[in-house]
Amino acid sequence: MADWAVAPLPQSPEDALNELFSPLPVYEAVTEGIRVLVQVFWLPDQSEPDEHSYCWVYRIRIGNDSNRPVQLLERTWHITDTTGRTEHVHGEGVVGEQPIIQPGTLYEYTSGASLSTPGGFMRGSYLLQATTDRTRFDVAIPAFSLDSPFQNHQLQ
Repeated sequence: MADWAVAPLPQSPEDALNELFSPLPVYEAVTEGIRVLVQVFWLPDQSEPDEHSYCWVYRIRIGNDSNRPVQLLERTWHITDTTGRTEHVHGEGVVGEQPIIQPGTLYEYTSGASLSTPGGFMRGSYLLQATTDRTRFDVAIPAFSLDSPFQNHQLQ
């Protein structure tokens, strides 16, 4: 019988993502006990500066520090490039989900953005609903900077 050697698996996708984001700044906002944390990373392999295409991935963590479960119903984004042009994006949930976030827990997702300029910034809000009494309220997503090596200004 032959011996089979199995090479150790490379780090898990989650570990790789954590390593990617660990040194990056964290943008934070808290509204009614809901904490939104954002980190963003420029994607040089996905960007084509010669073709005016710049791409970023961002990770958002939504922590429920309140005492009631909430459901994320909608998101609204304001995406501004370095020329000052702003695009407004509105839709149901995030990444195809409308998660319920229990008190003391965290919901995390990763998404991306692309611009035709070498930088810009994003900000927005989530519409949440308390699952207990159906009260709806907006939660701020902090402004965060979309930076690349091809620009000079960064949001700090």
